[in-house]
Amino acid sequence: MQIEIKLFTVNKRFPLTISRGTTAQTTNLWVKIFHDGIEGWGEASPFGVGNHAQSTDLIQDHLNQLAPILKTFNPLQRQQIEIILTRLQVPSSVRAALDMALFDWLGKCVELPLWQIWGLDPNVIVPTSVTIGINSPAGAKARVRDWLQFMDVRLLKVKLGNPNGINADRDMLRAVQQEAPDLQLFVDANGGWSLEDAVYMCNWLSDIGIKYVEQPLPRGQETSLAALKEKSSLPIFVDESCFTNCDIPHLANYVDGINIKLMKSGGLTEAMRMVHTARAYGLKVMFGCYSDSTLANTAAAQLAPLADYLDLDSHLNLMNDPFTGALLQEGRILPNDLPGLGVQYSAFTA
Repeated sequence: MQIEIKLFTVNKRFPLTISRGTTAQTTNLWVKIFHDGIEGWGEASPFGVGNHAQSTDLIQDHLNQLAPILKTFNPLQRQQIEIILTRLQVPSSVRAALDMALFDWLGKCVELPLWQIWGLDPNVIVPTSVTIGINSPAGAKARVRDWLQFMDVRLLKVKLGNPNGINADRDMLRAVQQEAPDLQLFVDANGGWSLEDAVYMCNWLSDIGIKYVEQPLPRGQETSLAALKEKSSLPIFVDESCFTNCDIPHLANYVDGINIKLMKSGGLTEAMRMVHTARAYGLKVMFGCYSDSTLANTAAAQLAPLADYLDLDSHLNLMNDPFTGALLQEGRILPNDLPGLGVQYSAFTA
């Protein structure tokens, strides 16, 4: 099979600030595989967590190195391809793009959408949350209004972990509640709290009706999750602390759920493994995203019937998304009926 790589830059309509910094623009990679006259598409987007970073240049270098190696394979040789990628220690975002493309090729080959191949039911897909980044109270209120004007919002995920401390977090969250008193709120601290602050905030958030807290402690401080779990009355999800199914057994006694992202997991294959592993431990499952376009989020939407929560809103905040795919209906991101991922190239110039 032949592999083609194309870079495309996406710009956020509203820059997103989390505890680790602000993102306004990213350069992602569109990966195509060609075999027997059929194209399969995938996406790799850069991300960083602590000292773990996958840059656009790193992703591109690995894809360029892999192209001649994978030339002798066909898209049905998934097991052999996975063995090679594991042996070469390929970054997870590279694996994600190739895995998406292989599945897209398969769906197009048999002329069925992936959700149908897997026997899933799109009717059970839950609404996606949309994100309110760290901001001033007035800025947060304005962002809520922007989302409410854009779509039928059902859930808000509020980013906390403000470098100015938990008082700033509380002021902003109260402002969001005032602006959207009827919406359910989730909180994501992106590892921005100390253990002491996390204990306080988790109990305060529980008292004011927040549904759950995501990644209260930094990646690398997983041993402190036991102490937090013991003192917190709020369900705890982990994101940055959980990349693949191998991480789940070490976390299961101290958390209530995991956030699966295709770029972290390495694609749909590993995401499916993570779902089953999480269920075996009695954990809830969420699907999330980085600065992903419609391509990657439509891929995640194929597995969305398996999720308890969804946070697939990154493409909704893009001004120049080069793709169309998943449908937005009643606050839900729904896969369409087209074969494979169901993604098409749009009129935007990448």
